[in-house]
Amino acid sequence: MKIPRRVSVWVLLVLFLTVGLTFCQNTAEQSFNKGAQYGTEGKFKEAKEEFEKALKVDPSYESAKRFLILIEDVNEKKIQTNTAVTFFKGATYALKGQWAEAIAEYNKAIEIEPRYAMLYISRGNAYAHKGQYDQAISDFTKAIEINPRDAEVYYDRGIAFHLRGQNDQAISDFAKAIEINPRDAEAYVSRGLNYFQQDQYDQAISDCSKAIEINPRYAEAYYNRGIAYHFSGRNVQAIFDYSTAIKIGPGYVEAYNNRGVAHQEIGQMDNAILDYTKAIEIRPRYAEAYYNRGRAYTIRAYYKKAILDYSKAIEIRPRYAEAYYNRGRAHYFKGQFDQAISDFTKAIEINPRDAEAYSNRGNAYVHKDQYGQAITDFNKAIEVNPKLAMAYIDRGLVYMAQLGNKKKACSDWKRACELGECHYYTIAKRKGECE
Repeated sequence: MKIPRRVSVWVLLVLFLTVGLTFCQNTAEQSFNKGAQYGTEGKFKEAKEEFEKALKVDPSYESAKRFLILIEDVNEKKIQTNTAVTFFKGATYALKGQWAEAIAEYNKAIEIEPRYAMLYISRGNAYAHKGQYDQAISDFTKAIEINPRDAEVYYDRGIAFHLRGQNDQAISDFAKAIEINPRDAEAYVSRGLNYFQQDQYDQAISDCSKAIEINPRYAEAYYNRGIAYHFSGRNVQAIFDYSTAIKIGPGYVEAYNNRGVAHQEIGQMDNAILDYTKAIEIRPRYAEAYYNRGRAYTIRAYYKKAILDYSKAIEIRPRYAEAYYNRGRAHYFKGQFDQAISDFTKAIEINPRDAEAYSNRGNAYVHKDQYGQAITDFNKAIEVNPKLAMAYIDRGLVYMAQLGNKKKACSDWKRACELGECHYYTIAKRKGECE
């Protein structure tokens, strides 16, 4: 009895871009955070100095640029001082991830200055972080109405559309951001991501390439282009891009994981295992890397090592259905059929529509001479996926060899042949067992 093998499943992590402010601890952001705190106290001169320090360290720091514009608007009396103070209070809440409190402060500022675009932008970012994408899009749209030539607002609204799964609208907004600012590398990468999600890999590659042309040190652009290359079947190019991303950022754990996947798909198992191991060294709680290394060990028939890795992935993520499924396969290959049945059962519990798990559990039952349970599982596998040829083949084998029902066996093998798997049906016809 041959256990059916589904299409190899590895985990690739697509970079999802985030919106708004983060609370990090590099020099630029320390200065930025200090400037925002000065803003809450109305100390705009000191705040300006800190934002300028942040920009000296990171000239692309968009939030620092925006906050300098706000201070300039205060000095030119385009907005009131108390509006700015209230805004900065909201910003400091946002920096700490206290989004509800940030929104409450932005609401107050908007009441005072309902035609000041930056307030809507910041509140929109806070809504986006809370997962309230409709409100975020509404705020970004309001900011665009006030200032239709602000590329960053189109970018932010594109991110909100992306997070809501509206790829066409996201692509349109990123295209507008690029039209206004053709040197916006992040907009190219973001648009590329949305093309990728629509399976438009060449467009994704083109956009990431443009971002790299603008900023040759843009690690995420190489990383995302690597993913697009992988999904378009160009693993050698993918490996090159992941390697470049790693060279720029040696701790880029996802790039190690994904480079391992690309190595694995072209048969370079040793390199794949090295990459997964490096990813685990960097992030010891990285479930996907353990899972992927387990897949590589399974292919190498190192089943004991594979089981250890799948078990670690499950320890980290107890609802990891694929890890249960593949650990079940490793147990099966070791002849540990009770453990295999247990794992396939858990995979089915998590994902009741997993046809391969039913089919593989059926095979494990066959090895325990539990043919009734095996037939039940093959039936269920076929119910879930009527095009799963191996389920027909294996059910036919049980009918023929164990239950002596040639008619049903031939019917199953004929159906498998219609699905492209003719080996058993051809042999049975040659022997005169099937018509």
